[in-house]
Amino acid sequence: MELFIKHNLNNKTGNAIIKFFDKHSNLSTSPLPKNIEAGRKLMDIMNVQKLPYSKHCILNYKNKEYFVYYRPIKSCIENLLSNPDIIKNFIYKYQFLQSDGETLYSEQYSGNWWKNAEASIRPEAHILSIILYSDATTTDSLGKSSLHPIYISLGNIRTWRRNKEDAKQLLGYLPILSANNEGQTSRFKRLARETFHNSLKFLLDPLFDEDGIDFKINNKNIWFFPRISTVIGDWPEACTFSLTFKSANSNYPCHFCQTHRNDLTSIRKDCIIIRNKENMQEYYNNGSAESIGLEQVYNYFWTIPNIDIYAATVPDRMHHLDLGLFRYQIEYTKELLGKSLEDKMNRRIAIIPRHPGLKIFAKGVQSIARLTASEFRDLMKVMVFVVDNLLNKDLSEVYVRWNRMYLMSRFERFTESDLENFQIAINEWADLFITLFWDCSSGMKMPKLHSWIYHIVDAIRDFGAINGYTTETYESLHKTYVKIPYRLSNKKDVEMQIMKNIRRRAMILRNQVKETKTPRALTYTAKLFIINFSNITELCNQ
Repeated sequence: MELFIKHNLNNKTGNAIIKFFDKHSNLSTSPLPKNIEAGRKLMDIMNVQKLPYSKHCILNYKNKEYFVYYRPIKSCIENLLSNPDIIKNFIYKYQFLQSDGETLYSEQYSGNWWKNAEASIRPEAHILSIILYSDATTTDSLGKSSLHPIYISLGNIRTWRRNKEDAKQLLGYLPILSANNEGQTSRFKRLARETFHNSLKFLLDPLFDEDGIDFKINNKNIWFFPRISTVIGDWPEACTFSLTFKSANSNYPCHFCQTHRNDLTSIRKDCIIIRNKENMQEYYNNGSAESIGLEQVYNYFWTIPNIDIYAATVPDRMHHLDLGLFRYQIEYTKELLGKSLEDKMNRRIAIIPRHPGLKIFAKGVQSIARLTASEFRDLMKVMVFVVDNLLNKDLSEVYVRWNRMYLMSRFERFTESDLENFQIAINEWADLFITLFWDCSSGMKMPKLHSWIYHIVDAIRDFGAINGYTTETYESLHKTYVKIPYRLSNKKDVEMQIMKNIRRRAMILRNQVKETKTPRALTYTAKLFIINFSNITELCNQ
């Protein structure tokens, strides 16, 4: 069965392989199952420890039951902790790091959140940092049906290792309510929010015992207090976790703070009122939650220790920058240039010669809506040259400042000086962006722009470098846990079929743990080449 499951073979292909083997093996008794379906049923009845799957009815609405399809969260954690290569890169305690006398923020365990969480538990116990990622996604190219998977990982694992697929676990599939004709009613929206948080409560509650939990690592019981550190997702998903209004046009659209939409890019930092459990719960108890852009629904995360859900829903670089602000910058550039200069810009992009690792845009950027994050990153590499002398100096400068800021966002470690310089780079880009494109957007009332200017640096101090909480390495999980299993199903009772498929795959792969190479910085023993710039002007004139 390993061959069929590992390579996602369908029944027809698998049965043909079995038939071919039985015909030519010259064995009196075949070691293979009669057919693929029989092999799957045999695997499904095997009692394999740490691989249970189940479903739980979370809602009965209009004579329809809605289920959470899940794996027990403790089993997910045990699977991660049973991987010896992960344990080699597993950190137990907060580490105060310094560089040249300055506080250094890199991995999550060097951030202020870990420091404060660790101070709240017994000294001999350890923090188990839980990272959540969820994102509803379509199951096929037509987008007719969707699933809402939720995954977990551990902040104790070093970032480079955590970014590998085997350092993440599928926790389950959250129910998606059938809207029918009531999708826009306030009652239905409230029910959807309540169902989401009730599902999270069911999945996560087993972690929060007052006395902590023992997990076995290298045959030793280690005392942990599980704590949710960060929630990773796009902007709508962050609003669902924090229960703030999703619309960018709401009066208080930021899920980090209570800034009015008219002041998103003009408010002073020291005037910002941060959202927290205390002030949001007060609005909820008074029945006035909607006046501050908050759903009148009880937030499950208010009951969990050591988490401020409004800060934990960290800004995601891919959705904030690659697919967000940079996309806006391209769109506003096209609008600013007008049709004639836009055509000239597209011609410049189209004639860029081929280069390894750089995508060619043969027709320019005529269809921005269909570009991926990777393609936007390729555009970042060339746009500063494409717009040079196309309109004015400011247009080139805004792309120069963007690249400076974006490169800094990918630092693996930040000192306090680095954070100050990063904030300066953000402000310099944002000031020019707002001035240059003011007429292209209605007052620059953009929540993503606001949260990037005012909240990303605080997130680094709390949770470490941005590379540790981006969706870039999580988006690929949809292929493994949604797209491929859905294609192999018969499209009936899809979630349960997918869970069985994933369980079989885990059974095959659990004993095939490969040791991952530790990334090392390149070292050079000799000069690779020497360039003399003394005659560069003469060379360019040639």
